[in-house]
Amino acid sequence: MRAARITTLDGPEAIEIGEVDDVVPEPAQVLIEVRAAGVAFPDVLLTRGEYQYKPPLPFVPGAEVAGVVVSAPAGSQFSPGQRVAAFPMFGGFAERVACVPELVFPLPDQVSFAEGAALPLNYLTVQFALVRRARLAAGQTVLVHGAAGGIGTAAIQLATALGAQVIAVVSTLEKGDVAQKAGARHVVLADNFLAAVKDLTGGAGVDVVVDPVGGDRFTDSLRALGPEGQLLVIGFTGGEIPTVKVNRLLLNNTSVVGVGWGAFTLPRLSLAREQWDFLLPHIASGALVPPVGATYPLSDLTSALRDIDERRATGKIVLTLE
Repeated sequence: MRAARITTLDGPEAIEIGEVDDVVPEPAQVLIEVRAAGVAFPDVLLTRGEYQYKPPLPFVPGAEVAGVVVSAPAGSQFSPGQRVAAFPMFGGFAERVACVPELVFPLPDQVSFAEGAALPLNYLTVQFALVRRARLAAGQTVLVHGAAGGIGTAAIQLATALGAQVIAVVSTLEKGDVAQKAGARHVVLADNFLAAVKDLTGGAGVDVVVDPVGGDRFTDSLRALGPEGQLLVIGFTGGEIPTVKVNRLLLNNTSVVGVGWGAFTLPRLSLAREQWDFLLPHIASGALVPPVGATYPLSDLTSALRDIDERRATGKIVLTLE
């Protein structure tokens, strides 16, 4: 089968596309014919050996896919020919992948394979962030950084579906259009987002900040919180891992909340299906529709990774294998 492999840790340009041995699933695994695969920031880090997980070389990256079941173990609730999305963690940038049933999810017929491949990582992460970690309530106000990216658009859509009002922070007007289409009530530019937030909230601040960016905007994100507000730390696409002066938390009774979806869920696999079942009605209703920013064939994975690495991506970048 054709697959993309990381054989050296020399960045996206070193990705190799070619024939590898076909996947032989374990007896308890579901075998999936991959039609589309999501590309994410961790995939960029993996090409340089900078991600928290460091598989032995060579390996096939690709954490999330959508496709058709080829075979499934008895009692898994899946059957050959069924449309699914899945989170195999590795191996997704290939024509076939094996995955444990707990991380395979039924895909509604109206959702395309490209959209399905954009669902698992981002939408399960923001469900964990907003529902479990922040206990988001209808009527609250959510500030979303990186609002045109995969995590950002997912957070906008889910927060809106749960009855919250969203202020989106973007770096360009073009990215603002993406955030607005995802459902943001207000869009502000990153250069002066704190003043804009204070103005939009009448000085009250926001209830929740969703931050997959980190970097130098972190302190102003804390300042943007209202009393008992929460800053959700999801990632550091800005590069720098910020530090917290904890006196700022005391002054306004605010919280900095870690969001490690994988670290929490993977040892508790049944939670992933519970999260998916929570999202399914919103997916079926059309409230959650991943904006696919660009699609690339498997042979051009390097370009997809460059888009993410150089901050050009809007929405979700997807590989197609059909």
